Amino acid sequence: MVADKVQLVARNVRRIRRERGYSQSELARRADLAKQTLSSIEAGEANPTVLTLSAIADALQVPVAHLLTEHGSPLLVRRAREAVWTPAPYGESRELDRIYGFGYVHTALIRYAGGDDRSAVQQPHRPGTLHHVYILSGRALIGPVGEQVEVGRGDFIRFPGDLPHQTSLLTQEAVVHMVTTVPQVSQIGVR
Repeated sequence: MVADKVQLVARNVRRIRRERGYSQSELARRADLAKQTLSSIEAGEANPTVLTLSAIADALQVPVAHLLTEHGSPLLVRRAREAVWTPAPYGESRELDRIYGFGYVHTALIRYAGGDDRSAVQQPHRPGTLHHVYILSGRALIGPVGEQVEVGRGDFIRFPGDLPHQTSLLTQEAVVHMVTTVPQVSQIGVR
């Protein structure tokens, strides 16, 4: 259980730092911490003290609770082989994801072809943007740069669209159903 909380803190510190536009060095300076300490916390390799969490929260201008609570949505992958189908009046249903909030939703089918240059890095969207992708055919590496996940037919992935992200084909063609949610208000605001 402690490992889960350490990973939660790591995700939140990294995400809020990026939303603020701070480098690790800048946040470490503002929090009066060694850069290596901050790096270890963001990597999920350190179990920070209450005082360290308080210093980081102050430097990020958020309550400590924002570092200890699931804000926004981390990367989520649901594999086809692990799918759970439940009976429904119209047949069966497979829930892919459930997100609550205010904003708008864009839904599209995307057909990636082998000749297209889809491996180019896509620039971040508005803070709090999420991409929800269901793979209809093909295989690809999808997700934030440096955290891409290999997915194939029937897999589902959700990832932050407010970070640089990338789709790289592993097959000649891939077709995906993408839902992009964009909040009208940042998920984490300044105190």
